[in-house]
Amino acid sequence: MENSILLSSYDTTALKLSNRIVMAPMTRSRAIGNVPNDLMAKYYALRAGTGLIVTEGTSPSKNGLGYPNIPAVYSDEQVSGWKKVTDAVHEAGGKIFLQIMHVGRIAHELNLPEGGEILAPSSIAAPGDMFTIEGPKPNGTPREMSIEDIRHAQAEYVQAAKNAIAAGFDGVEIHSANGYLPNQFINKGSNRRQDEYGGSVENRVRFVAELSQQIAEAIGGDKTGIRISPYGDFNDMLIYDELPETYHHLIEELNKLDLAYLHIANLSKKAPEGFLEGLGAKFNNTVIFNGGYGYDLASAEKLVTENDRALVAIGVPFIANPDLINRIRQGAEFAQPDSNTFYTPGEEGYLTYPTLEEAKG
Repeated sequence: MENSILLSSYDTTALKLSNRIVMAPMTRSRAIGNVPNDLMAKYYALRAGTGLIVTEGTSPSKNGLGYPNIPAVYSDEQVSGWKKVTDAVHEAGGKIFLQIMHVGRIAHELNLPEGGEILAPSSIAAPGDMFTIEGPKPNGTPREMSIEDIRHAQAEYVQAAKNAIAAGFDGVEIHSANGYLPNQFINKGSNRRQDEYGGSVENRVRFVAELSQQIAEAIGGDKTGIRISPYGDFNDMLIYDELPETYHHLIEELNKLDLAYLHIANLSKKAPEGFLEGLGAKFNNTVIFNGGYGYDLASAEKLVTENDRALVAIGVPFIANPDLINRIRQGAEFAQPDSNTFYTPGEEGYLTYPTLEEAKG
């Protein structure tokens, strides 16, 4: 791709990137015992050629660990593990943000460590099964969070953000998409509360707005991003009439904080045409558009050419193509990943995909 804007550098107060492609966060379940390890350090370092890496979802607490073998960032051992990752990525010339993910009600007790509890805005179990060591099990029924629980969860996020900076990350991304805890507060289907955190648009947005402000005050707005998924119905998120009003209000609240970026994930084909782009236009700073639906390389190039504040996130192609940026630059074919090894332990399907040069032998 000659003279590509997508492959050109991007420079703002908060972000100084070698290109405008972001490696999207992807759960890979290699953190045995929830601790980042040498495998993960190598995996991320191999992909450091992208402008910005956003890590897989990482729990701020025991209560947020609803999936098997996902990493966390609340203990000294976990922070030390992540330091191996950030050192490796920085040595390879990359930039990396930690995505903080509390799963809320998308969880099963068998996946929680001792002392962990399933919590959510309301005591409504999500339909569907969760993979556990005993096989698929229905998602657990959460306990409705008290005001004290809400304050405690927000404090856990803030500490996780501080831990991430201590581990060497360039910043953090608040995962407020995909039906996880912050999204559960925003969405009317999962939030049936009658207090100041439920009911009206302002109340349902309150948890996320407060959380974003607290993290920005703790580590700096320039080190804080947030991911949202308007019209995403993953993990039983309801599509309802007030969605546009809800997200426009959220953007108004986020614009008060001077955050590094807004990451908009297009997880379904249900968003009205132009809505996500219009929402991004209302945000004051950088907007990352997720590549999920509608962004091939040509449309991604068009997007960043027409919007000098836009970046494009790419997910699955990075799994089988550690040198994805080089392949794009050369116009080379992408290797295809094996979905059977997306979440399995060990190197297979994780560190076994060759670069273009290695494939040539």
